[in-house]
Amino acid sequence: MNLHDQLIAYKTIVIKEVLRFGRIWVQTIVPPVITVSLYFVIFGNLIGSRIGEMDGFSYMDYIVPGLIMMAVITNSYANVVSSFYGCKFHHNIEELLVSPIPSYLIVLGFMTGGVARGLAVGAAVTAVSMFFTELQFHNPVVIITIVLLTSMLFSLAGLLNAVFARSFDDISIVPTFVLTPLTYLGGVFYTIHLLPEFWQNVSRLNPILYMVNAFRYGFLGVSDIGIFWSYAIIIGFTAALYGIAVYVLHIGLGIRK
Repeated sequence: MNLHDQLIAYKTIVIKEVLRFGRIWVQTIVPPVITVSLYFVIFGNLIGSRIGEMDGFSYMDYIVPGLIMMAVITNSYANVVSSFYGCKFHHNIEELLVSPIPSYLIVLGFMTGGVARGLAVGAAVTAVSMFFTELQFHNPVVIITIVLLTSMLFSLAGLLNAVFARSFDDISIVPTFVLTPLTYLGGVFYTIHLLPEFWQNVSRLNPILYMVNAFRYGFLGVSDIGIFWSYAIIIGFTAALYGIAVYVLHIGLGIRK
């Protein structure tokens, strides 16, 4: 395929993915916004007033970046894992595999669809958060780059989950037993400096901690983790997952019988 044909193929996959979640926005965009709004009310207004300040900011201001990032992570992941497994289940993926579209382009297309949904939900949650607090923007470049890299990473993770899933139950195992615990223990609601030293070190093994803290730095200018290490971890994981996704798709692992 020449470059022009590759661009058309990529554009087609992206449009399909965006239309897929865009047509049912009441199911894909609205629920996470409502869920995060409840977090704002319960943790921000009701509990936050009792907790007081954290790292020099009101508790509401402190948790907003983490809640936005949590919505981006879960929706980027959910979009690709459900879409790609749906293609496997209905045997549509074979049409892509036998076409001249290179594997890296297929991965990029699905990943971009996941990023689009993650950013759409993130933007909606950010808009809602303005009703509860006055957002600060310490470093917009960090905010934009971190949210893009994170949504890319979890879109790729969702694709890999879908590749190896054998049933619809399998696509819910990782989000339920891995993604959700790591997210809640990733510093969304607290600073790890409140933990004993041993558990601080354990928390540093959680990659989501680096994403949440880097994103919080973009808004508030505070972070439990060095920004350099956050970028290194996120970029490293993203590059690794992209390489693995392209490879397994190329050899048909989990797809070709």
